This record gives sequence, C-alpha cells and structure tokens, in this order.
Amino acid sequence: MRKTDFIHGLMIISRSRVVPIAGLMILFMLTVSISSAQFSGRQPATIALDSGISILRFGLPLLVILLVQELISNEFDRKLYLISTTYPRSRRSFLLGRTAAIAVPLSVILIVATALLAALAAWFGHGYGQITPPDLGPPYLVTIAFIALDLLVVLAIGTLIAVTTTTPSFVLIGTLGFMLVARSYSAIVALLTRDTTLVGNADTYQSSLGLLGYLLPDLGTLDVRMISLYGDWQFLPDDWPLRVVSTLAYAAALFALSVWALNRKKFS
Repeated sequence: MRKTDFIHGLMIISRSRVVPIAGLMILFMLTVSISSAQFSGRQPATIALDSGISILRFGLPLLVILLVQELISNEFDRKLYLISTTYPRSRRSFLLGRTAAIAVPLSVILIVATALLAALAAWFGHGYGQITPPDLGPPYLVTIAFIALDLLVVLAIGTLIAVTTTTPSFVLIGTLGFMLVARSYSAIVALLTRDTTLVGNADTYQSSLGLLGYLLPDLGTLDVRMISLYGDWQFLPDDWPLRVVSTLAYAAALFALSVWALNRKKFS
C-alpha cells in the first residue's frame, strides 16, 4: 500500500459530504438518547446507552457505504481510474490504500461517538441512582470493539461489491441487504426453534435459513451491548473467541477476493 493512495483518499473524504453527515448522525444519536432517557423513570442511563448503540449500529454502516461509493465506486464511474491505477501504482496498492483511508476516519468517528454516548450515560447515571447501572468500563470497550468488527465486515463486502459492479447505487442496495440478512437470520432460526407454529413448513424454512450460516457471518451475535447495559459478563457468548476469529477470517477473505477481482477487472 502506497502512502499516496491513503493520503489521496483522506483528501477526498475531507472535501466530501461524509464529514457533515457524520456530525449530523452523532447529533441525532445524542438527541434520540436524551429523548429516550427522559421517558424512562427507572433506568435513564441504560435507556440512553441502549438507544445510542442502536443508532450507531445502523448509522455507521451507512457511512461506510457512502465512503465506499466516494472513494471506490466513483473512481470507476467517473473513469478516474485512468490516473489512479496507472503505473507505477498497482491496483492492489490503490484498493488497500483507499480501504485504509475509509477505516481510519471511520474509527475516529466511532471513538468520538461512543465517547460522547458514554459521557451522556454517565451524566444520567449521576443524576439518578439505578439498581443495575450500566458498566462503562471494560464491558463498554468490548461492546465498541464488536461494533468495529461488524463495521469491518460491512466495509469488506462493500468493497467487493464496488469492485465487481458497474452501478454505484448497487453498493448501497447490496451492502444493506447483506448486513440485514447477516444480522437477522440467526435470530429467526432461534425463534423458529422455540415456536414452530409461526410459519408453515417451519422445519424446511429453518433448514434453509441455517444454510446461510455456511455463507454469511453471524453479525447478530456481535451485538453484545447487554454486558455493558447491565454490567454482567454472562451475556457474552461462551464461544466469542471463535466468532471473532471466524469473522476476521471472513473479512480478510472478502478483501483478498476484492483485490483478485480488481486485478482481473477489464476497464472499458
């Protein structure tokens, strides 16, 4: 990866609409958290933290998609690759540089947003003593780390779609569709296991959804906010190391496939 690709990517982001959108997202997160906490008479800090995490888990992937469109899809759509991918820059260097340029500001946004959310939850907790206050220490840091891991997979699939398709809008549709399915299919399988009367032919439906486990990572299990909301490590799945390793391996495979696809891509 060349530094020029990374720096050029950061320059594009600084001039794009993504920065003000990120600011609006953080402001919206704080507004929703404050409003939600005001309607909770018993656990305002927990409700504020829960609402904020929900906003982040939906809003940050949208930022990922916007950044991928800005730094990768638009390169091909506007034929800027005639400059970006010419000698002596390799295509692999271009893609990895742009991906790093997305990951760094996204990490900064995540840190700023979660720090403000923690400060807000602590302020509500100071004003009202709860029986089970949220834990903003190591459990909260683990929750943030799992959110970052979720975003890494979203970035990987968005990069692959941007490289293999010619329509920038499909990055939005494909990435959002992938994210929603990967986050929800395990919960649907668990629900059908407990109650088979919800749909007809529940066994067939359940086995079909179970096949997705061989194709998609289970992003739903990366939502471990309960350990921070209630300060109890028992909410952390016992097999979390395996899930972390498998998710990282999946993201790495997607990035490798993106590099391979870009090297074989024929530009018109």
